[in-house]
Amino acid sequence: QLFLSLMIAHHDGAIKMVEELRDQPGSTYDPILNEFASDITNDQAVEIERMNLLLIGLSSDPRAGLAAGLYDAEEAIMNMQLLESQRKPMGFYDPANPAERGAEEPDKDADMEDGESVAEDEEEITSIEEEAKNRRYPMLSFSNTDMAFRDDILVTGSYHGFNIYSINEEGFPELITSVICPGGQGDVSLVGDLLIYSVEETRGRLDCGLEGVTVDASLDRFRGLRIFDISDLSRPKQVGAVQTCRGSHTHSVVSGPTPDGKILVYNSGTGSVREEEELEQCIEDIPGDDRTALFRIDVIEIPVDDPSQSRIIDSPAVFADPETGVLAGLWRGGDHGEDSQETEITDQCHDITVFPSANLAAGACSGNGILFDITDPSKPKRIDVVSDTGFAYWHSATFNNEGTKVLFTDEWGGGGRARCRAWDPLNWGADAIYDIIDEKLEFRSHYKMPAPQLETENCVAHNGSIVPVPGRDIFVQAWYQGGISVIDFTDSLNPIEIAYFDRGPIMEDELITGGYWSVYYYEGAIYGTEITRGLDILKLIPSEYLSENEIAAAALAYPMIGHRRAFNPQQQVPMDWPASPEVARAYIDQLQRDKAIDEKTVEQIIEKLDQVKIEMEMGGNNRLARQINRFSLSVEGLNADVQTKSRLERLDATLKGISESL
Repeated sequence: QLFLSLMIAHHDGAIKMVEELRDQPGSTYDPILNEFASDITNDQAVEIERMNLLLIGLSSDPRAGLAAGLYDAEEAIMNMQLLESQRKPMGFYDPANPAERGAEEPDKDADMEDGESVAEDEEEITSIEEEAKNRRYPMLSFSNTDMAFRDDILVTGSYHGFNIYSINEEGFPELITSVICPGGQGDVSLVGDLLIYSVEETRGRLDCGLEGVTVDASLDRFRGLRIFDISDLSRPKQVGAVQTCRGSHTHSVVSGPTPDGKILVYNSGTGSVREEEELEQCIEDIPGDDRTALFRIDVIEIPVDDPSQSRIIDSPAVFADPETGVLAGLWRGGDHGEDSQETEITDQCHDITVFPSANLAAGACSGNGILFDITDPSKPKRIDVVSDTGFAYWHSATFNNEGTKVLFTDEWGGGGRARCRAWDPLNWGADAIYDIIDEKLEFRSHYKMPAPQLETENCVAHNGSIVPVPGRDIFVQAWYQGGISVIDFTDSLNPIEIAYFDRGPIMEDELITGGYWSVYYYEGAIYGTEITRGLDILKLIPSEYLSENEIAAAALAYPMIGHRRAFNPQQQVPMDWPASPEVARAYIDQLQRDKAIDEKTVEQIIEKLDQVKIEMEMGGNNRLARQINRFSLSVEGLNADVQTKSRLERLDATLKGISESL
């Protein structure tokens, strides 16, 4: 393994040398140099692929080297159970090309005269990644994307529209209706009877038509936020549309409905700036012109009673230098020095995750991670900024349940490339975990899915959510074709993987963008949108890392603020738990795991908890209530760490709550 790793570094060094050679003045116009450089790059890449395959064969991780297949790929799973896999609904895939394979470019040699074409036995062997670059793909036109939940409703977004499902009592989605409305990327949020939908691609039309828009500027084009009324789930109706200069890649529901009936949304556009002829005041990057649509987010107001009047109320320049006012006030793009990552310029936010109860938002903003004060949600204020020498593109952010940590992700390679190979750095395309100390982001650790992946598996950190286990910080995350990881980051310095699920690549010999776009926990189940295959439903099962009581307690969690049954991906609401025996037992399991509670005390508490359910069904029991209330779990004077004290306090509060309910 060491030999192969060193040889890969050697071949990769040759590729870097060629890149430096190509950066020399005049190299662009030298055909012989370009041919030489291309040959060197391709030959080295092919050798690296061969050695990566050997390293995968030496790995002991069950996820390494899984067999390929569109619907019959080999699977590996740990501490999870796959409950159901549903394929995409009709109309949301191409029956002639369900895998969304790329078409080969026309053969340039075919037009040559006889004798000039390259002989078949001399055909150049190219790397899998280079081969993918030379194919024409259907532009993610049917790809599944993000999800949102409300009550027993699940909405899955797509580059082609969205699908609405009803979740039955077993947690399985049943399709209600499909809406075809192309434009990508189709991120969704639910607020009451309104569905908010992001559109960024230039093919998007106001009328949701399939024919697209072919001219540079057209009043038929739509790029921005669509608003649908879904009060009749079988017949969604578009009732609002907000055009934006860079479209809508993602959006965040910040607040609302307010007492005056308004919803406030942050919009993040990452596309090109549209023609001013098409939309007034859309100005590109003209030197010295501070009116540019770059370096901004949009603050959008949606009136619930009349969404047709939705509008942009501000487009703050959130990256500006506070002293000079220069809009490009943060990372300017480029590497951070030797052996560091090439990081994108900070001129956009990919995701902004809001935590309104703490007046905070975390922005994953291409070249930087940002902490915002959103006390005034219409005017977000930057309070801290961080960078990472291993991050290529700051993609998403997730708070822990207390709002005291942020987990940022890096989408190195844009999501369409294999970036979990055996030789890829474990701090590139990874998570970065920060503690929030006095309104400052303090770096603690990186985490990356550890299983080496094939060259045909696009893999990098992507979307996930908190699993609301009381007393712990647990995150379920998508890694595209790297599968699903469940990570415990309770100890910010030492995140560990406690469960996973993975499939083999879609194709054995072709790199196709697939795998999980998003995986979210909702009411006891984990739902995952597979970009190419469909929708998966999984659950956690007891293990040495997670007890049956902790899993049961997570399923009882509910939002402390707002609607009791809801989940929007970039809007985090702290979760709470009922005073129930399951929750008490979860805390006891954690304290026992850390040997922080006396076993005799545990036996006494468990004996009383075993009686609660029956007594509650019979209308309560004052004597049992008094017995439970007498348990003393005071932390005063206790020599224990902060986490142990917190769990004891929460266990005590839960027991007191159970006593009151009896």
